[in-house]
Amino acid sequence: MPVQYFTDAHEELRLHIRRFLENEVVPHLDEWEETLFPDGIFKRFGDLGFLGLRYPEELGGQGGDYFSVVVLSEEMARAHCGGLGMAVAVQTEMATPPVFKFGTDAQKRRFLAPAITGEAIAAIAMTEPDAGSDLAGMKTTARRYGDEYVLNGRKIFITNGARCAWCLVVAKTDSEAGHGGFSLFVVPKETPGFQVTRTLKKLGMHSSDTAELLFEDCKVPADFRLGEEGEGWKNLMWELQGERLIAACGHIAGAQGIFEYALQYAKDRSAFGRPIGKFQVIKHKLVDMANKIAVVRAFVYETAKRWDEGEYPVREISQAKLLATQVNVEVADEAIQILGGHGYMAEFPVERAWRDARLSRIGAGTDEIMKEIIAKTYGL
Repeated sequence: MPVQYFTDAHEELRLHIRRFLENEVVPHLDEWEETLFPDGIFKRFGDLGFLGLRYPEELGGQGGDYFSVVVLSEEMARAHCGGLGMAVAVQTEMATPPVFKFGTDAQKRRFLAPAITGEAIAAIAMTEPDAGSDLAGMKTTARRYGDEYVLNGRKIFITNGARCAWCLVVAKTDSEAGHGGFSLFVVPKETPGFQVTRTLKKLGMHSSDTAELLFEDCKVPADFRLGEEGEGWKNLMWELQGERLIAACGHIAGAQGIFEYALQYAKDRSAFGRPIGKFQVIKHKLVDMANKIAVVRAFVYETAKRWDEGEYPVREISQAKLLATQVNVEVADEAIQILGGHGYMAEFPVERAWRDARLSRIGAGTDEIMKEIIAKTYGL
């Protein structure tokens, strides 16, 4: 790995994560694709310190930098842990960062600390049945009555939604204030009026749960509002930058892993009297795959470095997310072509890699939304 981004400590962490995944996760992946991974695996991640790699030690974290979570994301991708990797990323890089950045000390102790240890599974609820890319079209409301808010609305496509201990919910506190009318709330699962109405079947990421949630006269203490009332949209946009960047890191690593698998297959598989990697059409496919991965990975790392240093490079994060996820899907598709019939079979990892990768061009902002954001930064 490039020395300007990863230190010896990062590489030691990488080996620690890799050994753990090889010994305790990979042997169960096929089973979890059928049954979902068990809740207890979060506690195991927490015990090993993997859920708080860049949170301060006083909250139970490891005090590392952003490249510590890049290492975790890359190793999860390398082990082909699509569904579990996404669920862990929701915990570490989507639901908990806003609690750390905008939460009070009491909120951090109550919600963030147990999420770091893995005792509490977290989710984040933005998307609604009628508000996906158009997040401003959310209809979920939160009306204040004294010392509590009453939430009403429905959320969909929520990773960890069925098993979470608490969920970070975006709701309208002022329907007339536009982007200034949104607020964030931490809602414990046991809150009356918080219902999981169904779990959803999907193309990929089979080992993780994806749920539809209903909030029906759900009363939440005002103390559980995250940040100031009306600042939810601004805070959510900050959260999405981290979500998109970690997606870029994981998916370009996923592309690298599938490329390496296809490369080895092309060396081992023979047809017409020689390894298929000796045929020009196959070797050129592999070269094209390798080139795209190398270029995008360099860009992703440089963008991650800027984020780690406190910058807010919206254009570059959007570009990184767009390019990395497109390359991952393309590489997985080409790998299936190289493997032929074997690539279409569930017993080979490229089949699951393609199914899992395809979500990335939709979640955290579609390709089209990324292009719109990038265009705006150029004054278009």
